[in-house]
Amino acid sequence: METEKIKVMIADDESIVRKGLRSTVPWGQYGMEVVADSPNGQAAWEAFLEFRPQVVITDIVMPEMDGIELCRKVKEAAPETRIILLSCHRDFEYAQEGMRLGASGYLLKTAFEDEELEAMLGKFQRELNDTQTYGHQREEQLSTQLFAWLNGHNDRFPGEFGKLCTRGWQEEGKPFSLYLVKTAGCSGQWESLIQDQGSHEPGLLCCRLIPYGADNCYWAVPDEGKGAADSLLVEMKSRCGQLVWNSRGNLHDLEELQEAFRSLHKEAELERAYGLRGEHWPEPILHAVHLLHEHPADEWSAAELAQKVGLSRSHFSILFKKTVGDSFIAFQYKRKLRLAYGLLRETSLTMQEIAEKTGLGDSKYFSKWFKRCTGQTPSQYRAEQKGESR
Repeated sequence: METEKIKVMIADDESIVRKGLRSTVPWGQYGMEVVADSPNGQAAWEAFLEFRPQVVITDIVMPEMDGIELCRKVKEAAPETRIILLSCHRDFEYAQEGMRLGASGYLLKTAFEDEELEAMLGKFQRELNDTQTYGHQREEQLSTQLFAWLNGHNDRFPGEFGKLCTRGWQEEGKPFSLYLVKTAGCSGQWESLIQDQGSHEPGLLCCRLIPYGADNCYWAVPDEGKGAADSLLVEMKSRCGQLVWNSRGNLHDLEELQEAFRSLHKEAELERAYGLRGEHWPEPILHAVHLLHEHPADEWSAAELAQKVGLSRSHFSILFKKTVGDSFIAFQYKRKLRLAYGLLRETSLTMQEIAEKTGLGDSKYFSKWFKRCTGQTPSQYRAEQKGESR
């Protein structure tokens, strides 16, 4: 299998530094390509979320967000990312803080030799290629072990999966949920969508995804991320109507998790044997959810949407709650809040622009609504997410 190129991002407020690194380093020699360069920390963070580079080279002192804060945010979102800190000065205290946060190296811009940087890049290439190969092998191994265990061939899977869980959220004793996502008829890289979208949700950063055959995937999620997981699956279903899933929640230990795997597997086998689709959504509800996600700024009432999809208001409300799991009003509340969170966190849109995109009228009403929902103003949330002091 051909190894994918390692993506690199450069962040520095000096244009000459960015251009120099782009043009003078033999990136191809290390199996790398520069996918973005940014003039400040905030732009770099937005580029990181878009491109997901495995290597970040960043100046320490930059406007809008410094390199230390960028390092912290990158390491929280993707701990395996390699980071090199640059500085014009001997900022040893900053360097020590960066190394404590997980930076791999520190270079003085006015003094480092090309060989010093290239030695680091060579080391990263070896480590990341090994990690990539191991990651594919690990995923395939877990998938194979899960199939063998569920079909009574060996008992290796529970122990191997248990090790993964105890390295993350499960060791803290938090409950979790298990989903069986069934994707027959869906095209595209839906696993990547779950992982990419999930990386923006704090509760989904530590989820475990295990493919099962060509059309199924088991997804273990800490309970703090269950709301985000449900919302993401509904959004994905609005794009691919064939997507269905079952779940088991409030699991407190690995024994309960094992039982959930068996239960979901047995349910899927019965569905397959008798041609059932346990989570099949009625077409009017699927159409309604699709309209809501395609037109986020439109303000639909239950009566208007019911008429649009050909149902009476009462029938629509009952069927919506039964299918989606939330009332129409609760679903709208969660959808708008999730959209607002994303726009505040990932864009520099004004409050008025966000109010318009979420269908909440003007900035004054949006601010009051957001504070009532979350306990903080939109500006406070944005500043907190972008690491600014107020």
